[in-house]
Amino acid sequence: MDELINNKTNEQYTNKMEENTTKRTDLQDFSEKITQLKKAIGNVIVGQQEAVDLLLIAILADGHVLIEGVPGVAKTLLARLVSRLIDARFSRIQFTPDLMPSDVLGTTVFNMKTSEFDFHQGPVFAEMVLVDEINRAPAKTQAALFEVMEERQVTIDGISHRMKDLYTIIATQNPVEQEGTYRLPEAQLDRFLFKISMSYPTLEEEVSVLQRHQEDRQLVKLADIQPLLSVSELLAMRQKLQEVYVEDSLLRYIASIVQQTRMSKVVYLGASPRASVAILNASKGYAMLCGRDFVTPEDIKFVTPSILQHRLLLTAEAEMEGYTALKVAQKLIDKVEVPK
Repeated sequence: MDELINNKTNEQYTNKMEENTTKRTDLQDFSEKITQLKKAIGNVIVGQQEAVDLLLIAILADGHVLIEGVPGVAKTLLARLVSRLIDARFSRIQFTPDLMPSDVLGTTVFNMKTSEFDFHQGPVFAEMVLVDEINRAPAKTQAALFEVMEERQVTIDGISHRMKDLYTIIATQNPVEQEGTYRLPEAQLDRFLFKISMSYPTLEEEVSVLQRHQEDRQLVKLADIQPLLSVSELLAMRQKLQEVYVEDSLLRYIASIVQQTRMSKVVYLGASPRASVAILNASKGYAMLCGRDFVTPEDIKFVTPSILQHRLLLTAEAEMEGYTALKVAQKLIDKVEVPK
């Protein structure tokens, strides 16, 4: 019944916005590109539609992504595939317990010919960076990512090195294996726009995977994939994101949801204002993904759980009772009245 009411409310809101929004943003070219991107991704990866949507939203909204899933569910493949389709400069860093910050950021080396120190860039200098098994590196190496994730720059020996306009970190981690892993600092988790959970495929999806492997001709090789979107086109799409309309009532709706995380008795540490801004930008991205130039409550409800689940610290009692951050986030969202 609640779902029926929410769907009706969202439909009414959509109709109202389509009637009242006077300034329209042309998203036809964007929608065509997104359709092509999704089709190309679907040719390689079976299922995982929500994960694909969230990753595309994060790239549109200029955010970083933490993908969590057991081995073999295409976490790394998805990251490599999207960077290939966007024609972005790609770099991969395999995090290990002995990895040092200089292995990630780069280091200065004395040049005997010029008698000067030259900076040699590390693998973090790319447009799309895959940090594989991010929780396998110790705290010192994790901290090396703080500045570049937030400020899009790296400071070495007092000199700042700026990243390019397109800069996205896609990190992966295995939620099951605990041996040889380190808990990610809260300050770092807060810098990820989304935490995306990639689950096992359904029966039909797994059958489809097997059929593709059985008929090898249907398998698409990454090396054969041609880019569908240039970096300049993507940056132009990001500019359109700012033109997506958000009604004042929805701004209050976002703020009310985040406020709930700070008042809940089962939450030890709630979400910061950074989470509110993240919900705003991500909901705009999802609206664009759906071909709309305005945000609806349903857009906010779609992106918010993946924005909140890694930002909430539950009380010890709540964890002992079996609560998870994702379930708590969903309940808190449902408690807030949806604007009409």
